[in-house]
Amino acid sequence: MMQLDIIPPVPPRVVYEDETRGEYEIDGLSPGYGYTLGPGIRRILLSSLPGAAITSVKIEGANHEFMTLPGVKEDVLSILLNLKLVRLKVHATEPQQISITAKGQKTITAADFAAPTQVEIVNKDAPIATLTAKDAVFNLEAVVEQGLGYIPREVLKKEKVGVGVMTLDATMTPIKRVNYEVENMRIGDRTDYNRLRFFIETDGTITPKEAFTRAVEIFIAQLEPLRGRAVPAASEDTVTEDGEVTEDAASQESLSEEFAPRKKEEGGEEDPLKIRVEDLKLSSRTLNILSQAGIRTVGGLVKKREEDLLSIEGFGKKSVQEIKQAL
Repeated sequence: MMQLDIIPPVPPRVVYEDETRGEYEIDGLSPGYGYTLGPGIRRILLSSLPGAAITSVKIEGANHEFMTLPGVKEDVLSILLNLKLVRLKVHATEPQQISITAKGQKTITAADFAAPTQVEIVNKDAPIATLTAKDAVFNLEAVVEQGLGYIPREVLKKEKVGVGVMTLDATMTPIKRVNYEVENMRIGDRTDYNRLRFFIETDGTITPKEAFTRAVEIFIAQLEPLRGRAVPAASEDTVTEDGEVTEDAASQESLSEEFAPRKKEEGGEEDPLKIRVEDLKLSSRTLNILSQAGIRTVGGLVKKREEDLLSIEGFGKKSVQEIKQAL
């Protein structure tokens, strides 16, 4: 007998893992499913995980990025590029401000930032600037924001900024690199099942395992509404003070209440719920769609909501009306 079901894979196996790098394998994927899931998870990892970055900077004595500062080895543009490499965790939804105040000969790193408790500097050894003179003074203020993926400076510059404030292209994603491989594996007599292997490198603000888990959760959350079966819980807006359910909540009920056949009487005919759909006066097109959807009896049919039937490929409102009349 031919296999009709798609067998789910086994849970991911950790091949290698540390704080920033991880390699994971998923075995037992049905043929072709490695190439189905791999690109989607990789794209979510690169574009949809939240992170934080410096989005605007103000440096005392610098009106634009094409300048040099007295007593500072790097020009302003090099300092801005260094700031893009600073990785941060922000435990707040609103933008946060951090600053640096330094004097004399020294090398300024991300550890010199004065930050509120909501901001955590991950790579404190990241270089910012080098002061070469004893009388050098360096003052910097920066704004840190959360976001997704890559945000160009044109998007961040929504309104006029103050004199000397420079906006930066922000790489919010905590993922530095991600790649996947697909290879065939044997299950039973077949050798065309897939093994999906992921290589993930993060910036240290999140572990590779956390990143992979979040990406899969986002993937599932995007697919779930497409089933057309999500039933939201009744809220204060859907229940009146008298306890009556409004039309929006009532529409989530099964079709069984509206179309359920009468229960058989003692000594009467057979249970109508056991009648096969082929015995109903339905068009061949509707019967074929119901058969492909696995709906064989009236009992199985009346358990479906109208929304469930309309979500079946090829099913339309005319077919629903046809079923209503038959029931």
